[in-house]
Amino acid sequence: MIVLASKSASRRAMLEAAGVNFEARPADVDERALESAMEGAPPEEVALKLAEAKALAVRENTWPVLGSDSLVVVDGQRFDKPASREEAAAHLRAFSGRTMQLHSAAAFAKGGKIVWRHAARADLTVRDLSEAFIESYLGHEWPEVGYCVGVFRIEARGPQLFTSIEGDQFTVLGMPLLPVLEALRELGELPR
Repeated sequence: MIVLASKSASRRAMLEAAGVNFEARPADVDERALESAMEGAPPEEVALKLAEAKALAVRENTWPVLGSDSLVVVDGQRFDKPASREEAAAHLRAFSGRTMQLHSAAAFAKGGKIVWRHAARADLTVRDLSEAFIESYLGHEWPEVGYCVGVFRIEARGPQLFTSIEGDQFTVLGMPLLPVLEALRELGELPR
């Protein structure tokens, strides 16, 4: 049994599909403050620190706590989840014709200490997006993509944004699942 320090439907679905017994308890972390304090740090380090902060924010004495986070960088600029449909459209315009670097990280805390951490990256090449496509896409995907960094759900209409994806599917979904499963085996939470 583990605790997932997240309200992400995608992360819950990954763990359920992989047969991991967990309880979800969303972490209360001021992500923007942590990101501001790390201004200029490499994106993978920011993602790792956010994952660690979430894992440490959930008080649990018995089970490992899994924190995870993802962030998107395009041409050196970091993008957060859009706060409105208008901001989502602006993000999509900024991504159009460029390569999105998606950094996904995970960390386990046990007894209030980080015992494992891992970051992975996927590169997603966004095709040229027309205004008509952006409006149609958001008409179908808003507000759900408002909870997604990168303004897409790969399990829904998100693939329509891309011409190519380099990286594993779990990283794209928001958590490097294969290393997480290996960590669970090392922690004795899954059989070897």
